[in-house]
Amino acid sequence: MSKPVKTIVIVGAGTMGSGIALTAAQSGIRAVQIDVNAAQLEKARGYHTKQIARLVEKQKMTADDAAATAARLEYAADFTAFKDAECVVEAASENPEVKKKLFRSFAETFAADALLATNTSSISITDIATAAGARASQVIGMHFFNPVPVMKLVEVIRGLATSDETVTRTLDLARTMGKTPVLANDRAGFVSNRVLMPLINEAFYAWMEGVAKPEDIDQIMVLGCNFPMGPLRLADFIGLDVCHDIMMVLYRELGDPKFFPCPMLRQLVTAGRLGNKTNLGVFEYPPRV
Repeated sequence: MSKPVKTIVIVGAGTMGSGIALTAAQSGIRAVQIDVNAAQLEKARGYHTKQIARLVEKQKMTADDAAATAARLEYAADFTAFKDAECVVEAASENPEVKKKLFRSFAETFAADALLATNTSSISITDIATAAGARASQVIGMHFFNPVPVMKLVEVIRGLATSDETVTRTLDLARTMGKTPVLANDRAGFVSNRVLMPLINEAFYAWMEGVAKPEDIDQIMVLGCNFPMGPLRLADFIGLDVCHDIMMVLYRELGDPKFFPCPMLRQLVTAGRLGNKTNLGVFEYPPRV
């Protein structure tokens, strides 16, 4: 049995980061949520409080378990005070330079045997690991799926330098968090987004070219292909900006024009219509209470 993770630091308090923190805390792991943006940190705290209360209300969690889960959640603007954590997960924006800057700091800050994980959905683990220098063997991809507390899969990606021990410890951590880890090789988009993003892109082309209206494209894919959600609504759920960024990574790394974002998608992103998080994307959404 590999060394257990008792404390996990999650850098980035957005949708993914806050979901990872909550899932870890529910699994008995001390979870430290980090974000330099105080408003984002409070938003994550509010999300955690609301989700825990909802689980109690639905009788999926006892009051005692809820109190214990809440006690395992901590919030801070700076991760350097938690250098003894056995694992840090980066859940920042899908930008290679942002991630490399963080991993340089991780390598300087965290314990010598800490797991240095990234939640990237498309960027090369090998590239990110170059920022960790001599600690590249401890860098690994740990790609969770949204919503993290619900989705079972964690795509585990090893970089060129990632050690077998790091892989084993990451698989064990994912299982401790109630997830099903599946290994993928370090290629742009890994498996999930390499397959999913061209499908979403093609749905945008079908809309742009007048093949069908967005709601009809989605209904055809839901009823005809048994998808739980249509590709355009899924794109809104992921975030149109996130879809765009992932497609650009795929396009740059693989050089195939099929990955280049559809003009309709690019136009919506330029207009700030990013999907659920802005209440307007392909579809319109009521403001969240």
